[in-house]
Amino acid sequence: MHMKTIGIILAIIGAIGTVVFGYQALQDSESFSFLGFDIAVSSANWTPVIISVVLLVIGVVLAGRGNK
Repeated sequence: MHMKTIGIILAIIGAIGTVVFGYQALQDSESFSFLGFDIAVSSANWTPVIISVVLLVIGVVLAGRGNK
């Protein structure tokens, strides 16, 4: 396989993962009231989001550098 093709595949997987896991992470928040203010605290696991973003960046770099 060519590096550009691998890069495009990684970028697509990373983008989908970032959207899906990012949405789930944003939904996993708890809110409480403190001194009259509503405070939201995230209880999400951000590791899948970080891994997806890293895959997206690696894919974009490989797609940009591929077949040169």
